[in-house]
Amino acid sequence: MADDTVCPVALAQKIVGDRWTVLVLRELFLGSHRFEEIQAQIKATPQMLADRLKKLESDGMIERRPYSTRPLRSEYHLTHMGAGFYPVFLAFRAWGETWCKSSKQEVAIRYTHVPCGKDPGLGPMCQACGEEMRREELSATLSESFNAERQERKEAFKRGPA
Repeated sequence: MADDTVCPVALAQKIVGDRWTVLVLRELFLGSHRFEEIQAQIKATPQMLADRLKKLESDGMIERRPYSTRPLRSEYHLTHMGAGFYPVFLAFRAWGETWCKSSKQEVAIRYTHVPCGKDPGLGPMCQACGEEMRREELSATLSESFNAERQERKEAFKRGPA
């Protein structure tokens, strides 16, 4: 267990080492902040998602911010620690684009590196200007197919179980 180690990989894996947690973080990076928005995209049960959100909050990766008092509803936002996961997210993206997709599939998320205005590639450094890719300096555009996939998930979630 990671509790008895100083290994940073084991310690990090304890926080973000399952599929659901990484997908929750993806949604937060893509701007989804409400429970239903996240659930629609990752297709988790409400219990699974609630469990992951509570764990991410207790681990210091996210924080809840109320947006309604009656009934009490909260949005989920990355903390400084959670935002620090972004380079790992970019590495997952680069690895997935390189090794997990066919060459015929388009890149799911295209970025523009705002400081230079160019496509930065798969990172972690911008292929155009050589600067580090920082979350606040990237503008994301979803491919048509990824955007359609996300819209279909949203619509299916609204329709409910078949």
